[in-house]
Amino acid sequence: MVLRYFLSVKMKPKKSTAISSRPTLFVAIPAMNEMEYLPATIKAIEQQQTRYEFQVYICVNQPDAWWEDEAKKDVCRNNQETLHWLRTLQSPRIHLIDHSSQGRGWDNKNYGVGYARKVLFDTIRQQANPNDLIISLDADTVFDEKYFQSVGDTMHRYPNWVALSLPYYHPLTGREDVDRAILRYELYLRNYFINLSLISSPYTFTAIGSAIILRVSALNKIGGITPVKSGEDFYLLQKLRKMGIVGNWNPVIVQPASRFSSRVFFGTGPAMIKGNAGDWSSYPIYHCSLFQEIEDSYKLIETLFTQNIKTPFLQFLEQQFKDSDLWGPLRKNYNTLPQFTKAFHQKADGLRLLQYLKQEQSRRQLDDIDSLKANWSFFQLPLPDFLSRAQAGGFLHQRAFNLARHLVRLGKNSATKRGTVAHSHQQNSSKKHLLAAIFISDRMNFCTAKVLLTFETALLAFQICRFSDNRKCRFLLTNCTLALIFTSKKA
Repeated sequence: MVLRYFLSVKMKPKKSTAISSRPTLFVAIPAMNEMEYLPATIKAIEQQQTRYEFQVYICVNQPDAWWEDEAKKDVCRNNQETLHWLRTLQSPRIHLIDHSSQGRGWDNKNYGVGYARKVLFDTIRQQANPNDLIISLDADTVFDEKYFQSVGDTMHRYPNWVALSLPYYHPLTGREDVDRAILRYELYLRNYFINLSLISSPYTFTAIGSAIILRVSALNKIGGITPVKSGEDFYLLQKLRKMGIVGNWNPVIVQPASRFSSRVFFGTGPAMIKGNAGDWSSYPIYHCSLFQEIEDSYKLIETLFTQNIKTPFLQFLEQQFKDSDLWGPLRKNYNTLPQFTKAFHQKADGLRLLQYLKQEQSRRQLDDIDSLKANWSFFQLPLPDFLSRAQAGGFLHQRAFNLARHLVRLGKNSATKRGTVAHSHQQNSSKKHLLAAIFISDRMNFCTAKVLLTFETALLAFQICRFSDNRKCRFLLTNCTLALIFTSKKA
């Protein structure tokens, strides 16, 4: 398959695990109005058990005009408190960038988390060597003591990865409104990721600013980060993916805070605020058929290399670029199929995929619930067959394979023990059947296994995952299942 060729950069890790010249880890944290959360992040950093040297850069920021805005002065004062607290730590590893104090804030047009990350990344680029790594964090993110060591080792093991989009888990808070909102948002994120994975899209990643690792050399090659008020994490990963591989696996996860927040213009906090008010229109559950239409175009790249063809997605791209002969120049400039394939994906990038999905979901008036049901049905492949194919493709580690099968047996045994009562529940209440999209951590990548669990089994599995000492178990059962549990409670 042509797409497979495009993605067939060597994925085998180095055989030797010895690290001859360890990179320095540069931690980049933008902070605005974060005095409540930042101490927990700093504590997580201080507790790191790692052989890597690391430095921490924090940009405390807000527009300078906010000092004259009564509605914003509390943010300015919070930032001053944050700066004072950080200075009292007297840590030689912590470097402060003050874009908050009067006269030092942003102008009123160019500000936001994107500008803060740009300042942080540009400052680090001046200090770092090309082989060093940048750990992008947010001021509300926590992680265990092996996090820094794990990302350094992972990037060493996969030297062809230019960046890493990390596995994540937004912790539940115990507040039902917050938990419902974050679980619905993660349901959106993980359904999107699963569908991209199933069509082997080059742009299969989740853009979360607190869950990105990148090489300084790669950042230098793309000329640094593009400053935007929000969404800089998505555009950064997209630019990096166009030059190399963005990995998705690491044995240690990050845990961004689950909270209502308007610190950024769009992203987790604003999505939760809108969703809590009943508006999830900006974060729909995209129908699996739309992804299949994109895959249909992927499969026709070889034909497109020699002649023009029409598919809904290809016609959309021509409309976006306002060019009815979009592919003719590509054929002239890229005269081999692999070159043409790569050029195709440069055009049909992550942004175009998202635009197509948004347009078609809205135009066809696809309902979230109907889309979710269709996705559940689509994901529900016969498990032994799916896992066999996943193993054959080299995506699934034997231990993960065995654990997935064990979960299936657990679900079946639970249903069998309840006998006719369980069967009656299945007949009378569809909410007691959950499709659990299980993200399995493997040495190579994430794999999505699909298992049909009863409601009670899902709750039991969540408790096992929640309290298990095995870190892999903590995210075997994803928030997709948890979101459905909350939904069923609400129904």
